[in-house]
Order: sequence, then structure tokens, then C-alpha cells
Amino acid sequence: MKVLIDTNIALNKMLNQKGFFAGSNTMFDLAEIGQITGYISASSITDIFYIARKSLGKAGACEAIKKMLKVFQPATVTGDNIFKALDLEWGDFEDSVQYVVGESLSVDYIITRNTGDFSCGDIPAITPEQFIETITNME
Repeated sequence: MKVLIDTNIALNKMLNQKGFFAGSNTMFDLAEIGQITGYISASSITDIFYIARKSLGKAGACEAIKKMLKVFQPATVTGDNIFKALDLEWGDFEDSVQYVVGESLSVDYIITRNTGDFSCGDIPAITPEQFIETITNME
């Protein structure tokens, strides 16, 4: 099963965000053991660095991103992706880019804390906890 994780999921794990860490950490674990094939858009990585650096410092943010990229493959954002995202005319351009990248990878799910941001698309957007429940029910 292929998933694209949203920026907020990576930050939940990296910054040990109370109330959100466990589910996000499980997503990392599932990717690490190969139960899912996980992707993160290349455009998210710069945002993650910028935000994580404020809490972890530059070296800490770099190390956290290196660890993340051992389990989640960076997904290229192409010019075509950007034009398709612009054509979607969603309220949040970053979400449109994430969606189009997920579409180009044929992911099964987008894993996010902001599921409503993807409600206009055809790819199911669910929280880590909903994903864990989904795959548990499949077994």
C-alpha cells in the first residue's frame, strides 16, 4: 500500500508533539518495516526543515530529516505538478501540490491531520489513527 504523508505528520514525529506523536510515529514504523511504501513530497521537506530548525536547531533538523528520508521516499515535484495544482484552484496551494504529487504516484491514501483540506480530491485523506484502524480491519 502506498501513502503520501503530509508535512504535519512528519513534524508531529520530529517535534514529539503531544497528542499527535503516537499515530505519526506508527506511520514511520510501518514504513520502516515495509508494511507501507511511504512518500513525502520534496516541497514539504523544505517546510519541515524551516519549522523543525526553530525547535531542533539546524543540525537537529538536518538529522531528523535524514532519518525521515530513510523510511519515506522523497517525491519529486515537477513543473507539471505545479500547473495541475494551480488548475485545481483549492484554497491552500500547498495542499493542492501534495494532492497532485500523490495522484502522480497513485497513492492509496494521503495521511494528514487536516483531512478536510483534501476533501475535493479523489484520494482518501485520513489521519494516522484512521489509517491504523483501516489496515487493522483489513487483516
